[in-house]
Amino acid sequence: MMKLIAALFFLLSNLAVHAEEGMVQLDLSRHGAHLPMYVMSNPHALATLILLPGGEASTGKIIDGKPSSGNFLARSRDYFFSENFNVVVIFRASDLAKLDYSYRVREHVAEIAKVINFSKEKFQKPIWLVGTSRGTVSGTSAAIALGDKAVQGLVLASSVTNNKIGAINTQSIGELKIPVLVVHHKYDACKICDPYEASLITSGLTSAPVKRFVLIEGGAKPEGDPCAAKHWHGFINYEKETVKLMSDWIKKPLS
Repeated sequence: MMKLIAALFFLLSNLAVHAEEGMVQLDLSRHGAHLPMYVMSNPHALATLILLPGGEASTGKIIDGKPSSGNFLARSRDYFFSENFNVVVIFRASDLAKLDYSYRVREHVAEIAKVINFSKEKFQKPIWLVGTSRGTVSGTSAAIALGDKAVQGLVLASSVTNNKIGAINTQSIGELKIPVLVVHHKYDACKICDPYEASLITSGLTSAPVKRFVLIEGGAKPEGDPCAAKHWHGFINYEKETVKLMSDWIKKPLS
């Protein structure tokens, strides 16, 4: 009898979780523009992770109500959710044709602030920003501008390190007073995301209470553009392991 009750409780819990998933259009208060987000509410959440994809941050096609984007963070959202986090994946605003670097260090910060306010009101959990590739530019800019009252931690994956506006070491990262994890793939061949230069980011985090750099070596079968999501740059075929590493650190940040 007890086993049956436990099984029914587990089933009902899962149904409740899935009922909270879906696309949300956040009003940006500018001529009808909205910010597409995919929101996953976890009743056991320890924190809320706001995932910032790289590239142009397109949703891809919406299939069965879900974004089909192949970006590392977008396609790994279920892994983060399974680690007991609320998950909010944000994409490119509806009135933009592209999401370039200059926008990411200025206007995008205000958009992320709106997402943080939405997330805090909805979930009432600590907020972590997790960015990959160009998303690291946005995440770092927002964390610096909004401060530790808005953002409780930052994770940077496949960081932009040179030749672009907002490259991480060109920002005022010494002002960050939150835990920061930097994750990079050893074989990342993207010219603006150099593994060695990524390893130097932590030395600039002079005010961060906890910081760590991790070099990933796992994965298999990279293909296409070295700066795209299905190459080492996107932790191809090592998504679950990379998310597990990130999640463990978010739960217990250690240098």
